[in-house]
Amino acid sequence: MNSPISRFPVPALDEMPADVRSRILEVQEKAGFVPNVFLTLAHRPDEFRAFFAYHDALMEKESGLSKAEREMIVVTTSGANQCQYCVVAHGAILRVRARNPLLADQVAVNYRKADITPRQRAMLDFALKVALHSAEIGDADFAALRENGFSDPDIWDIGAVAAFFAMSNRLANMSSMRPNEEFFLMGRLPKG
Repeated sequence: MNSPISRFPVPALDEMPADVRSRILEVQEKAGFVPNVFLTLAHRPDEFRAFFAYHDALMEKESGLSKAEREMIVVTTSGANQCQYCVVAHGAILRVRARNPLLADQVAVNYRKADITPRQRAMLDFALKVALHSAEIGDADFAALRENGFSDPDIWDIGAVAAFFAMSNRLANMSSMRPNEEFFLMGRLPKG
C-alpha cells in the first residue's frame, strides 16, 4: 500500500511500549498481518490500551449475541456512518464468522434487504438507532427487541457495540484510516 494508513504518525514497532508491541505481534501471528487500526492507535498508547480493552470486553465475551451478530452490528452501523475502514475490516470478519461471503456486503448497503432473520433485523434496527438517533430511543424500541427474544443483557450488548463503533467510526474517519488490502478478499472464497 503506497498511501499512508493514517493522517497521524505511526510509530515503528521498536518505538512502542512493550505491551502495545506484544499485542500487535500477537495479532500479526494470528491474522498473518497487522490490521491498520492497531498501528494507527499505537501512537497514543493509553488510548490504544483503553480502546482494545473495551473492544475485547464487547466483542470477545460470551453473550446472547453470536460473534457474527455482533459483527453484523458493526458493519451495519459503520456503513451508515460511512466508515470505510470498519466496513471493510469488520465485513471481512463477518464473512469469516458467519461463513457467508454475501452477508457483509448486504448489511453494509441495506440490512433491510439482506438475507437475515426477523430477530436480526430487529437487532439492527435498534443498533442503527443507537448509532444515529440515540436521543429518540424509547420503550417501544425495547419492546420490539423483547418480542424478538432479546434479554436486557442482550439489549445492552446491542447498544454498547453500536455506541462503541460509532466512536470508532468517527476516529477512523477523522484519521483517514485505510483498510488493509488483506481484508478485501478475506472470507469471500471457500478455503481450498
